[in-house]
Amino acid sequence: MQRIKLKDDFSTQLQNIISGPRLLLDEPMSKHTTFRIGGPADYLVLPASAREVAAVLILARECGIPVTILGNGSNVLVRDKGIRGLVLKFDVTMGSIRHNGATVKAGAGASLGDVARYAAAQGLTGLEFAVGIPGSIGGAVFMNAGAYEGEIGCFVSAVTAVCPDGRLQRFAHADIRFGYRDSIFQHNGCIICEVELALTAGDDAAIDRKMNDYTSRREAKQPIEMPSAGSTFKRPPGYFAGTLIEQAGLKGYKIGGAQVSGKHAGFIVNAGGATAADVLALIKEVQRKVQDRFGVRLQPEVRIFGEE
Repeated sequence: MQRIKLKDDFSTQLQNIISGPRLLLDEPMSKHTTFRIGGPADYLVLPASAREVAAVLILARECGIPVTILGNGSNVLVRDKGIRGLVLKFDVTMGSIRHNGATVKAGAGASLGDVARYAAAQGLTGLEFAVGIPGSIGGAVFMNAGAYEGEIGCFVSAVTAVCPDGRLQRFAHADIRFGYRDSIFQHNGCIICEVELALTAGDDAAIDRKMNDYTSRREAKQPIEMPSAGSTFKRPPGYFAGTLIEQAGLKGYKIGGAQVSGKHAGFIVNAGGATAADVLALIKEVQRKVQDRFGVRLQPEVRIFGEE
C-alpha cells in the first residue's frame, strides 16, 4: 500500500480539529513505542478530549483514511515501513486522574502506574499489582492487562468510549466482556476515552508494602532496563511461556538486534539497533523451537502494526 498523502481540504479540516504540536506528519514510531522500533506514521494525532477523538474519527472515515489507536506503545511492535494512515495516540493530554470516594476516574492516556500510585495516595486498594506495568490505563483495559494474579478488568466499573460512528457510549462492566488479555474493545471498534475504577478503602501501610514488594520483584526478574514491549507471549494453558522458552535453550538467543532476554526468557528485548523484522524473525524461531520440543504453540501477546 502506498503512503497516503493528505489532500489539502483534509489537512485543513484536520488542523481545525487538532492544533500545533499535537499533529505530527511522517512521525517515526520508534519515538512512541517502548521497543524503540518502528517506521513513520503518515499522521500522528495527540487528542485532548473525547470530542476531538470523535471529530478526527468521523473526518478520517469520510476521507477513507485508516486509523490506528495507540496508548503508551508498551505492548506494540510497529513494522519497519511504518503505519499508513492516521495514528491516534493517547498520552498525558488525555491523562487526568481524579476520584470520588472509592471510585477513581482516569483519562485513557494516564499511565497505569500513575493511576495505581494515585489510588494508593488516597488509601484505596486493589491496583497494587499494576504499579509496574508499563502502558496507559486505556491500553490496559483494552488488553485486560494483569500481573501477580491481578487483572485490571476486575476493578473496571465502566468505560466511556467513542464508537466508530463518532457516538459517545458508556459501557458498564458486564458490557466489556473481559477475558484473558481480552475485552470487547478488541472486537467492536470503539475507542476507550475514560475509565472508571471501583476500589476499596485499605490500610496505607499494607498498600505500600504490596507496591514495594511488586516493584522489587519486577526490578529483580524483568529486563526493565532494556527496550521491550513487555511480555512477548501469552501464557499458554498449564504452562509459563518464559519457562518453556528457557527450557528450549533460547535464553539470550539473538537475531540481529533482537534478543530473548537473559534475565527473563518471556521478554524479547531490543539489544541495540533491532528492527521489527529482527523481532518478528525471533518470535517465529521461538515459536518453532518451543513447538518442536514441547508441542505448545506460543501466541504473541504483543500487537503488531504497520506495513510489511
